[in-house]
Amino acid sequence: MLVLAGGVFTARGLAQSPSSSDLPAVPLDIGLTLPATDLSVERARSSVRAQLEEGGAASGDFQSATLPVNPLAPGATSVGSKMCVSCHAVEQTQFAHTQHARAFKAGAMGEPADTTCEACHGPGSAHAANPADVGTIIRFTSGSKTPVSAQTGACLNCHAAGAREHWLGSVHEARGLSCSDCHNPMSRASPEGLLAKSSINEVCSTCHQDVRAKFNRRSHMPLPEGQMSCTDCHNPHGTLTRPLLKTDTVNTTCYSCHAEKRGPFLFEHAPVRGSCLNCHDPHGSNQQTLLSMPMPMLCQQCHTMTRHPNDLQTRVGLGNGPAVSVDERLIGRSCLTCHTNVHGSNNPSGARYHK
Repeated sequence: MLVLAGGVFTARGLAQSPSSSDLPAVPLDIGLTLPATDLSVERARSSVRAQLEEGGAASGDFQSATLPVNPLAPGATSVGSKMCVSCHAVEQTQFAHTQHARAFKAGAMGEPADTTCEACHGPGSAHAANPADVGTIIRFTSGSKTPVSAQTGACLNCHAAGAREHWLGSVHEARGLSCSDCHNPMSRASPEGLLAKSSINEVCSTCHQDVRAKFNRRSHMPLPEGQMSCTDCHNPHGTLTRPLLKTDTVNTTCYSCHAEKRGPFLFEHAPVRGSCLNCHDPHGSNQQTLLSMPMPMLCQQCHTMTRHPNDLQTRVGLGNGPAVSVDERLIGRSCLTCHTNVHGSNNPSGARYHK
């Protein structure tokens, strides 16, 4: 039972709102908000038995998974992993050290038919009868005859919930990417995640080379130093935002680390509250503190020289410009020398962000 602002939410719906004195202090069980995932041996064995005998299983992510259907071989039936290993001994040796292998082996322990290989590649009777026809088995390669939807469907058969619930309709799905473009479940190339390369950042930079180049700039996120990864801000499996942010907005993502910039402030800076990207390039910049352009040119994108001498500040007036043209107002931190709290101020005299 959850206590909401409008009343008590029970299994049968929203009950009539009681008085505050009648509401017991019920702690929220975080386990209720997470998808069911139980990889114990007994539950895994029952899952395999249900797949073989009934074609289905109990509710849950891994428990409800069935053998994937190959649209190019709809009438194929299960033949067991021993048939697969008789030809694919090398693949079996590589696969034996992975997390999937341990999970599937635990589930098939003591069962008459081991469907470890077919749990991902689909029933193999058609492939065993005609190995030359590459379409008779689900193959996880970009050049295979298997449609991308069938490849991802085999993975989502178990991994549909949690961080992957927004995969369908995401930018990566719309571009025709499959799970095997980033993951390699057949070998242990990474410490975790069954990635196709040794780290998350290397996988992402395979396509996003322009973003990777920004991390080589003078000011950058500590990603090259290994202190963070792309998935600290993005969810590559899909979110409700186009840049695949893990939160609803850019600012909320930034506030997860830069909590001091959240506020609330008595005097708020409108472009700052609108989006951090109005001033910063989060992947890297050649300016200080990830600014998209140098000061004071950045401020002059919005602010005229009101209450200042009526001249436009240029790069020539910066501290590294010619000695005869250096402007004293631009020495040091430029506009921030006076307007120190540019992200917002709680001082009664901070309307101009001086304090």
